[in-house]
Amino acid sequence: MSIKVEQLTKVYGNQKALNNVSFKVDKPEVVGFLGPNGAGKSTMMKILTTYLSATEGNAEVNGFDVNSNAKDVQQSVGYLPEHNPLYLDMYVREYLAFNAKMQKVDNSKVEDIIRLTGITPEAHKKIEQLSKGYRQL
Repeated sequence: MSIKVEQLTKVYGNQKALNNVSFKVDKPEVVGFLGPNGAGKSTMMKILTTYLSATEGNAEVNGFDVNSNAKDVQQSVGYLPEHNPLYLDMYVREYLAFNAKMQKVDNSKVEDIIRLTGITPEAHKKIEQLSKGYRQL
């Protein structure tokens, strides 16, 4: 994966979460974001995965601009936030079917995904009954 960030800034009201950040990651480097709470790590990840827009600057992931080629970026990376948005009162199979429908994915793929990810024993449970590890899966 390659990442290129140029003069990226993100402002929330009067607060700058990111201020003129630039860096480059070439294939096949492994990197991590380190910093104290409030340093902008999550904000940067949300921008790089197209869940949030920058106030200023540019970013590319795998050669795709995060603003003009969001779908290409999303298809080329996986991002697992610590607290992913889940409907805790839904059943696992029901939740996957719901998401498949939202993404216009054939419902027959849901069973394939359940099998391939090894969550067959959990598929009948409500999401609130799952461990944190399974919720992130």
